[in-house]
Amino acid sequence: MWNRTLIALTLASTVATAVHAAEPKVAVFDFEFVDTSVEGAANGPRIDEKERLAWLGSEMRRRLAQSGRAEIVDVASIAGRVHARNLRTCGGCDADFASELGARYSITGWVQKVSNLILNMNILVRDVGTGDVVLSKSVDMRGNTDESWSRALDWLVRRYLLAPNEGVF
Repeated sequence: MWNRTLIALTLASTVATAVHAAEPKVAVFDFEFVDTSVEGAANGPRIDEKERLAWLGSEMRRRLAQSGRAEIVDVASIAGRVHARNLRTCGGCDADFASELGARYSITGWVQKVSNLILNMNILVRDVGTGDVVLSKSVDMRGNTDESWSRALDWLVRRYLLAPNEGVF
């Protein structure tokens, strides 16, 4: 009986280690802001919008790490170079940055503000080895509030990145 229990525990530990080792390394870059609103043209980004952008990147990293389905690599060492580029339009330079960090996937995101009522949140997941986009999703938001941004991120993470049997991770 004890031998079977020991074997079962050893197998469970081995499987858990193998599952942990199989987690893909993911570089989640800070979200960008595209403000095409009249307000933005006149006044530039608001402080609350800048704070939400910073929150999006850290919250995405936290949720993916907490899921146990991805290993998040630290992007801080190249943050200055990344912020000097527009990841949304650089032709896949996010994959090059992620490759430097040893990641298998890169995630970039941006929020587009048309007005305080109409915004959308976008994410793009790229396979670093091939440069191919493996996921590109967008969700519309109504209202420029903490709650609307949080719900949009939640939708993208739950429905697309971590969806059971269908998610990227």
